[in-house]
Amino acid sequence: MSDGVHLLVPFATCSAAECGQALQGLALPNLLRLVRRLGVEGTDLGEPASLSPPHERELARAYGLQPVDGLIPLAALQVLEDGAGDAAAPWAWIHPAHWRVGSDHIAMAHPQDLQLDAEDSHALLEAMRPWFAEDGIALSYDAPLRWLAQGELFRSLPTASLDRVVGRNIQRWLPAGAQGAPVRRLQQEMQMLLYTLPLNDERQRGGLLPVNSFWASGTGALPPATRRGPIPGLQISPYLRDAALVGDWRAWAAAWQELDARDCARLLTELDAGRSIRLTLCGEAGARTWSSAAAAGGWRRLANLFSAPTAADLLEGL
Repeated sequence: MSDGVHLLVPFATCSAAECGQALQGLALPNLLRLVRRLGVEGTDLGEPASLSPPHERELARAYGLQPVDGLIPLAALQVLEDGAGDAAAPWAWIHPAHWRVGSDHIAMAHPQDLQLDAEDSHALLEAMRPWFAEDGIALSYDAPLRWLAQGELFRSLPTASLDRVVGRNIQRWLPAGAQGAPVRRLQQEMQMLLYTLPLNDERQRGGLLPVNSFWASGTGALPPATRRGPIPGLQISPYLRDAALVGDWRAWAAAWQELDARDCARLLTELDAGRSIRLTLCGEAGARTWSSAAAAGGWRRLANLFSAPTAADLLEGL
């Protein structure tokens, strides 16, 4: 559907009670007008405990990949897009992290809270590189909050998306079993290394959080002939993610209203112009896709026009 538009919206709703309360009073008129003119194309009934959230599963499908839980090779996809290495090799993203240690659990701070710049990130990578190399893992710099790692360990190791872990108890999301043991050991070794790293002392004296561990995600290898280049018409909305991850539901509701006024209004204009439209709204467990193609048929269009869900009704069950 190269002449169409597909808007993918992660974190359109969340399971937190405060999110439900924010939804009850949320007016999204353009979104409601849009879905009344579209038909339901499909629903992804996932689980909130899955390692891969629904927006990553939808992205995998867009690239023609099987959305195997915890093994959606997003790091390898980035390597393919950037032409930065052998995309057929197994890759992972490595995220420098701050783990907050409580009396009965360990939670991961939002990566942005680290305020990690390129200089500090490079220094941390160089300090950690030899330890990873002992396990056959080659680290390379990508961005301050995300590095690339190549190693056979990642070919079949399921890992939880960073979006599953931020702000939550990490225990249930750690790589499991004997297969995940090397990563868990590396995390422990890095905690000891980073605890004594002078750079972290300097960061704390400057009022910054220390980097005291890492998270691995986006693991796997790409199958042959995976398509390269942007998916025609695919647009991924970034606006709801950060507010949802930190639990700022006032900001999340404001971001939804901005998305409604800008993106949903634009899709209505595109629809009026005769373009093909797809809209995928993702929650924590599942996702639902509406499309202009699925609205074909007079009775269906008539039923959609007379249906009047609220935003809360529309997002229920995701």
